[in-house]
Amino acid sequence: MLSTDPARTISSALRGHDNALGLIRLVLALAVLVSHTFPLGGFGHDPGTGITHGQSNLGSLAVAGFFAISGYLITKSGMSADVMQFLWRRVLRIFPAFFLVLLLSAFVLGPVIWTLDGHAIADYFARSAASPWHYLASNWTLHVGAWGILDVFRYSTPYGLGAHASVFNGSTWTLSYEWACYLMVAVLLAAGVLAKARPVVVAVAAVIFAGQIVQLVSPGTMGAVFPPLGDPQFLLLAYPFAIGSVFAVYSRSIPLTPRFGIAAGVVLAWTLLNGGYAVVGVPAGVYFILWVGSAIPGRLRTIGQKNDISYGVYLYAFPVQQTLAYFGLYKLGVIPMILGAAIIVLALSWLSWRFLESKAMSLKGWGPGRGFAYWIERFGIGSRTTADEVPTPETTSAAAAQHVPHHAPHPVAGELSLPLRSAAGEPASPPA
Repeated sequence: MLSTDPARTISSALRGHDNALGLIRLVLALAVLVSHTFPLGGFGHDPGTGITHGQSNLGSLAVAGFFAISGYLITKSGMSADVMQFLWRRVLRIFPAFFLVLLLSAFVLGPVIWTLDGHAIADYFARSAASPWHYLASNWTLHVGAWGILDVFRYSTPYGLGAHASVFNGSTWTLSYEWACYLMVAVLLAAGVLAKARPVVVAVAAVIFAGQIVQLVSPGTMGAVFPPLGDPQFLLLAYPFAIGSVFAVYSRSIPLTPRFGIAAGVVLAWTLLNGGYAVVGVPAGVYFILWVGSAIPGRLRTIGQKNDISYGVYLYAFPVQQTLAYFGLYKLGVIPMILGAAIIVLALSWLSWRFLESKAMSLKGWGPGRGFAYWIERFGIGSRTTADEVPTPETTSAAAAQHVPHHAPHPVAGELSLPLRSAAGEPASPPA
């Protein structure tokens, strides 16, 4: 039974890890897997395309949900850290698993499929414009510069035949936009906006909203008027992220009640069925997700809290599905394709979390994770005295007699000089 406490704000309802956002992220990651099954298995379009009259589909809705949750959690995380700590935590969350997927694709999956197709392994590793070396060099920054390697999967999978290309992972294109949103929060954090000028966050969201409107009314105009917002894909994903950020900075003021939550769900559903989703449905959807995350009761809340495998599910699903399609599982139908991929992907994602991602996250308090205050103290920056300031016995005695300490005490090593506010749980994964 869903919780119906009417007196909660967003902050009190989602405080710490006492929410079901981890479960929702996992469901969203699996929704991306389901959505991709249709094109990867040659089953046509995701059914959501027809239901929403072309406004969106199941995969795109799931990605928007990812960005909404990320906007909320990432901004809350930024409110309890300095910019060095913030960026270090984001690096640890995004890059280790991403690098692993790139390496496994280039040096395990690729060579296996290449040799099964009857090619010489030496030809696979030969330098060329479509080699594994080029694949790594083109993608390691998160920006997708190469979708595949040679002709792997091009002629042996339904998707490859339809796209006329080798494609290893069609999900990773969202990660560069996720990182761009992180950098946007980092700039606001460095400027002191999150702590002292919260209306600026609303202004940023309003600019993105305006860009979305212009893009819908006159495609291409935004790029000519304001190039930083000229990418329609960025607008599509930054919009729910920005709404999540607004809810984060005003989380102690905005109520999160069943009445508003259900109303938001109704608005979301209506816009998906009748139009207006990209403008009105997105903010309603962000609120609805946060409310559901606060309302789901009991043990379901624990899913994804300790073992956050949603990012792994998102990363590993596409190459696993391509591999299963290569071996012909799609011939058994949509359901076997979904179930087969889900079982393998969940196992791989758990292993990735257990042996890589969780280990990386354990380093969030190491090195840059200690924050500026620690390193300023560590290297004595700002604490040295000039020759004129060197205390004499007379001044020292006088200071002692007046019970006035000569130097203000430094903050304890590893702590910030400013008080920390309660942090939301570490963000999970990106979108699809």
